[in-house]
Amino acid sequence: MAEDRTPRIVVLGGGIGGQVAATRLKQKLGSGARVVLVERSPTFTFAPSLLWLMVGQRQARAITRDYSGLRKRGIEVVQASVTGIDTRAAEVQTDNETIGYDHLVVALGASLDPERIPGLAENIYHPYDLPSAERLRDALAGFEGGRLVVAIASLPYKCPAAPYETAMLIDGYLRRRGLRSASQLQVYTPEPLPLPVAGPYAGHSVAAELAARGIGFYPRVQLQAVEPGVLQFSGESVKFDLAVVIPPHRPPEVIATSGLAGPSGWIAVDRSTLRARASNVYAIGDNSAIPLESGMLLPKAGVFAHAEAEVVAENIARRVRGDLREEAFNGHGTCFVETGGGKAGMATGNFFASPVPKVSILRPGRAWHAAKVAFEQYWLRRWL
Repeated sequence: MAEDRTPRIVVLGGGIGGQVAATRLKQKLGSGARVVLVERSPTFTFAPSLLWLMVGQRQARAITRDYSGLRKRGIEVVQASVTGIDTRAAEVQTDNETIGYDHLVVALGASLDPERIPGLAENIYHPYDLPSAERLRDALAGFEGGRLVVAIASLPYKCPAAPYETAMLIDGYLRRRGLRSASQLQVYTPEPLPLPVAGPYAGHSVAAELAARGIGFYPRVQLQAVEPGVLQFSGESVKFDLAVVIPPHRPPEVIATSGLAGPSGWIAVDRSTLRARASNVYAIGDNSAIPLESGMLLPKAGVFAHAEAEVVAENIARRVRGDLREEAFNGHGTCFVETGGGKAGMATGNFFASPVPKVSILRPGRAWHAAKVAFEQYWLRRWL
């Protein structure tokens, strides 16, 4: 029997970038390629909605889906953990099998690393995955006033706006419960301003929203340790009744052993093509590092993972067809910024602009919040 030489394209990770890449590849190539998605979890959670779940405005079943929709499109979904990537042999090792590839898309995201800071895992809450967001929801339901601190442990972290959205949504939640006047709400961060990569205008705009709600903002502080009821920053101890701390992030362990990691530990890619060192390997989303002219990195956010996936899918499809022309990722991004009280703002701009990103923030309003709700429903219907 003749060997099947249908090109095999393997996508690692079933988050936003992986879903878009796999779907677009199958749409473009049909039976002309096998598209294999490797994902360790049986279900996907729409991460932007975890902040709503945190304040009791969503249930887990409303924002989770399984991967059956991808299978119906002809994508081969393999539920397994990736244990190795061998770019020389063009193989991926999982805890179940070894999968060869002709083209590889690495979209494994970023891993949370709370153990990096002493006492962090035992003493704080965060909304960055479903179990943790549910735990935070329950803690907020039992909160009866006092000092509530939102802190960013270290850089980089996923979704630059999320910690500030967290603070403003909690502000609105406490107001609904009649507890705001009995509470202090403060934000601590190593950043000089919110959203520093987006530029000073965006940062000052978000800082002004915090100030308008009486939320204290304390920049340029580094979290060093956590004790029961106390956050230890560089040169300062802050007592709390409830602490919400965005944990440190790190690259998935498999990247370090793959030879794909750059100096920062993340996968260094060409910022136009998203190609890694090997010519048939691409990295998109949170596990990649894309430097900007400002010296900062492109933010780790779903909007960029989506756009990068579109570019990579198009370029791989062209290669499979023998077309060596390449589309370029342009660095444009748009995201909603929840401000509580049923309102949201909108940040949008070109992060590849020279010499610094050109980003504007549109004033918060109910229309932007409604648009974010509509986007949530679109995503859950369209992609899964």
